[in-house]
Formats: sequence, C-alpha cells, structure tokens
Amino acid sequence: MRIRVGVIFGGRSGEHEVSVRSAAAVIESIDKEKYEPVPIAITHAGAWLSPRASIALLPEHVHNAFATEALDGDFALIGDASYNGLTSLKPDTESVGIDVAFPVLHGTFGEDGTIQGLLEMAGLPYVGCGVLASSCGMDKVVMKSLFQKAGLPQCKYAWLLRRDFETDPDAVVGRISTEIGFPAFVKPANLGSSVGVSRAENLDELSAAIELAARFDRKVIVEEALKMREIECGVLGNDEPLASRPGEYVIRDKSKAFLDYTEKYAGTGNNEFVVPAAVSAELESKIREMSITAFKAIDGSGLARVDFFLRTDNGMLLINEINTMPGLTDASGYPKMWAGSGVSFTEVIDQLVSLAIERHADRSRNLTSLQAA
Repeated sequence: MRIRVGVIFGGRSGEHEVSVRSAAAVIESIDKEKYEPVPIAITHAGAWLSPRASIALLPEHVHNAFATEALDGDFALIGDASYNGLTSLKPDTESVGIDVAFPVLHGTFGEDGTIQGLLEMAGLPYVGCGVLASSCGMDKVVMKSLFQKAGLPQCKYAWLLRRDFETDPDAVVGRISTEIGFPAFVKPANLGSSVGVSRAENLDELSAAIELAARFDRKVIVEEALKMREIECGVLGNDEPLASRPGEYVIRDKSKAFLDYTEKYAGTGNNEFVVPAAVSAELESKIREMSITAFKAIDGSGLARVDFFLRTDNGMLLINEINTMPGLTDASGYPKMWAGSGVSFTEVIDQLVSLAIERHADRSRNLTSLQAA
C-alpha cells in the first residue's frame, strides 16, 4: 500500500505563488509507485480547500498525477490527534486520511512554526523543520542572534519595529543610516523569496525601503550591502545532516545584480544557477561545514538552504541566512544543488518523507505523562 502524502501549499503569505509552484514540482517528481500525493491548498484568505478544489489551483501538467478521484467538500486540519489527516466538516462526507504531511509553504503561516505546531497537535509526521527551528529560521533577527552564538561570521545589520518607524521615521532612518551606512538592503524580518526587499543608496530611499518592508512585517532588518557573490548550500537530514555541493546564481546583466522576486522566478534569462559554485575545494568544504553548523544552531531537521556572502574585496565568507522550507520549483537552487551532488529530486523527496517518519517516531518516545514514568 502506498504512503499517502498530504502536500499542503498556498497559504496566507506573500510567497503564496512560489508555494504553488513548489508543490507542483514535488507532486510531479514524487515516486508515484511508493507514494500517493494528496493536494491540500490553503487560499490567500486562509481557507482550506478540498483535494478536488486544490487540484484546480495547480498547473495542468500535474493534474494527471492523482490516480484516484479527489474528494470534494469542506475539510480542515484540526489539532486533534484522534483524527488522521483532513477532517470533513460535513457528516455525510468522508474524511481524508494521510500518513505524512508535506507542508510546502513559504513565509508566514507556513515556514514560521505555525503550521508545524498544528501538525504536532494533530499527531501527524511532517516534512521539514519543527516548531522551534521553523520560527527561529523565519525571524532573521532571532536567526542572526543564534548564528552569532554559534560563532558564524556575518555582515553588519540593524533592525527596527514598524511601530517605531511610524511613530518617528526620521529618528529611525537616522539611527539605521548611522549604524549601517549606504548602500544597504532592507528586508521584512519574516519573509523570503526576496518579497519586500529593496536596496537603498540614500536617506530617502532608505525611508521608502523601510516603508515597503513594513507592509509585509512588523519587524524590519537592514543589512550592509557588500561587494560579494551569493553562494547557497543545501542541507538534508535530522541529527546527522549532510550538506550538498554549493551553488551560485551567475548574473549576466550586472546592472541588475540584485536578485529580486522577478529575477528569481519570472524566467528573465538574466541569471543562471550553477552547481558547483566556482570556489576552491577548501572553500567548498568550509561552506558545507558552516551550513551544517547553522542547521544545528537552530535545531533544524529535514531540510534547509543556507545562503552565504563571499566578499570579493577580501575573500571573507559570511553567513547570510537559513531557509527552513526553501523554494522547490524548477527555478530553485535546492533541488539543483542536490542534483549536482548526485541525488535526484525524486530521491530527495523520498529521503524527506523517511526523515519525517523517523523524527515523528523519535518524538513519540517522549513521555507525556508522569504516571508513565
């Protein structure tokens, strides 16, 4: 009997569309002889859709991936371990049991520990990092604090709250410009895929960039802009993780050196993701070692992508951030780095499901009652 994998995608996030593309890639590549994918979409408004309605949100080329007719009706995932999967909200409709959840959700309400907490309460094995690692990996300010504790070198950064900016924007802009200088990159602290990110060259641009980032998050982080290359590395595993060969976006049009959302996902032809990155064997080993250190610093499990800055002025390697549910689209670096390391995306998915089951079994050993002791 095949293992039923509930592929959860969409969500209440600025990265909703990337999530849909990632889910389509997972469904297309998953071993259909071993696994039965069950699509579970969450709308922009946060409504959970039936498997049949979820299929309609996916690209047509994956519609034939579902061997059986998908159920329709009103469903929800509830935090009750006595249920196993999607629960029907109508008494005359069959519930949808799943064995493992694969939350291919990026950004808020998906990569930040919220869906992971629900899955923990529901007693379901799930792919990816747990509640703590997901939340720490989502919040760039908390993440950087943990990296500092782990002894990982980083660029200069500062952060602010939306409320402070709205109360006294001149004071905030003045403080940030003094601490970081120009040029600088401004980002929402709890978002990815370059959503809400912009570059600032002066005070006016800094103010506009903070205002943009604050539309997506109550916390904003500002980093110094360096002359550097961006290197990525994939991590796969639980307590003994492995790191892939590193990859790098090679940019053709140097006037568009900042990889924003459009450059990453719209297929402009301006960039190419190359594996392995053109670095020495010694530096590649250091990148892989630092990736595992970062993964363990947040208590990661399952998968993550670790991003680095390689300064071109002095050769220093700096850690930038960790993504606990990296993009899995056909344009994303994570599947390409593992392919370049000799592991196909189908094999990666197989390992991720096995790791989810392994971690769930390990967590199930924890006592939940003093009487059981």
